[in-house]
Amino acid sequence: MEKWRKLIQKSLTSVDQLAAALGIPREELEGLDKVFKIKINPYYLSLIKHKGDPIYKQVVPDKAELVDSDLEDDPLSEDDDSPVPSIVHRYPDRCLFLVSHDCASYCRFCTRKRKVGDPTKISLRYFDAGIKYIAEHPEIRDVIISGGDPLMLSDKKIEYILSNLRKIPHIEILRIGTRMPCFLPQRITPRLVRILKKYHPLYINVHFNHPDELTPEAVQALGRLADAGIPLGNQTVLLKGVNDDPAVMKKLMQKLLAARVRPYYIYQADLVFGTEHFRTRVEKGLEIIKALRGFTSGLAVPHYVIDAPGGGGKIPLLPEYVKKISDDEIVMQNYAGKIYRYKQPGSKNKKKNNHPMPVELLVKEHQGHLN
Repeated sequence: MEKWRKLIQKSLTSVDQLAAALGIPREELEGLDKVFKIKINPYYLSLIKHKGDPIYKQVVPDKAELVDSDLEDDPLSEDDDSPVPSIVHRYPDRCLFLVSHDCASYCRFCTRKRKVGDPTKISLRYFDAGIKYIAEHPEIRDVIISGGDPLMLSDKKIEYILSNLRKIPHIEILRIGTRMPCFLPQRITPRLVRILKKYHPLYINVHFNHPDELTPEAVQALGRLADAGIPLGNQTVLLKGVNDDPAVMKKLMQKLLAARVRPYYIYQADLVFGTEHFRTRVEKGLEIIKALRGFTSGLAVPHYVIDAPGGGGKIPLLPEYVKKISDDEIVMQNYAGKIYRYKQPGSKNKKKNNHPMPVELLVKEHQGHLN
């Protein structure tokens, strides 16, 4: 049996196991496995340094999950955009293909708690219906393979999925969404990589939320994928007590780039039932983006987005860099808080001083115009 499978078999999956392994009073965990299944594999468990640290918070259940905060089971209305059980088709030219119900560990903030861990909700028995749907919709050129985690499947099943999708003439791009390089990097075996590289153009989006997750094992797994010519992007969820700190997020993004992973998204936490304790105010995300832009490489600055409730899709959020737009000019504020002007094409205005000025001088200047 492969090493990664042996590690999965040794996962903590019950309140009693978790209480014993981490020395948590059982009453602190009572009933939480009924809200959402518990699963923590030995590798990821080993990254926990102490109770309540950023790794602990992501996978160990908390009584706060029981709080009724008017959040939803399906906040993104994925089920409304699901023409067949395995497909979510929201955007014009791409769709989500759910192929695995399982993960190497279960994130307590999971958007698909209603399905993940339940083989009746996400199953390979829906595979043929999903392939048929994709084949019958020529507008689909990009398929995102997700779950659960697709890389929890066997090599044989992964190749079956990829090969069947590659037979569809209008499919140009395949993408895999996985947390495996973070949760269980031992899964990224040379044999798996040899299979994946046969199906280019293939992209993989991974999911790291904290710098401590980028262990030597994780970096080695990412390197194997990158060496196979697979472009890697990272999707991070903004989580209170985990990464809602500009310095932590900057370190994470820089470590990802060093591991040849391009930061892609920072997600504002979805409105999923039982996750209110993870949510930050949107201003915190904007503060983090401001702390990245200009203060580190542009490659290290992801898009900050809200996946809009009700199925509206991903909406990017940006700090306010544009201060004024007129027929004559754009007035902008840079990362350091200085103001600059850019002349509009066809502007008849005389050349203005473009030396940087503090924001308060800009405000005073415009007040003078108003007066």
